[in-house]
Amino acid sequence: MRATETEDEAASMSKAENLASKKVGVLALQGDFEAHSAAIARAGATPVLVRKPEDLENIAGLVIPGGESTTMLKLLREEGMFELLAEFGRKRPIFGTCAGAILMAREVTHPAQQSLGLMDLSVERNGYGRQIDSRITRLDPDAEFHERTAPGDLEAVFIRAPIIRHVGPQARVLASYEGDPVLVEQGRHLVATFHPELTPDSRVHRLFISKL
Repeated sequence: MRATETEDEAASMSKAENLASKKVGVLALQGDFEAHSAAIARAGATPVLVRKPEDLENIAGLVIPGGESTTMLKLLREEGMFELLAEFGRKRPIFGTCAGAILMAREVTHPAQQSLGLMDLSVERNGYGRQIDSRITRLDPDAEFHERTAPGDLEAVFIRAPIIRHVGPQARVLASYEGDPVLVEQGRHLVATFHPELTPDSRVHRLFISKL
């Protein structure tokens, strides 16, 4: 075996070990947190279920899953975690999907509700309609998404999804559906109005993990 091949293998092993050492929290109060945990593991990092304030202490980033945003808000307040999550997000990356995207926004409408305000977004709840209007489609992310992950379109599962109505100048749209942003990043944070955890494609989770 050539020395360069040995060096390449060693570098790959070191990269995999470094990735596996990254602990990614998944808020486990409501929603499909188990699917996100599996997706994080497929992406190469270590998932940690977050249910109490102390669970936030030793994680590098956090996923807020889909579910019902008003219920999630209620549970966060009951556990004394709402302000702690806002503080966490001012220092470390958070990835919000569906209801999680609602909680990450600066403004929430239809109806208005409290949010963490960590991203300059305006989000309309249940923008695509009721449960019966849920759908599976394919997205064509922008070139930067492909460069940072891998080429190819992206399967997207929408379940009573919110619509991002406004994206501030500091945020970047990575993918859209029917003219509406559905995958957006802003600095360390990322949101998706679809459910990447429900497909075997781990690129969205890998993109988030690269921010840690």
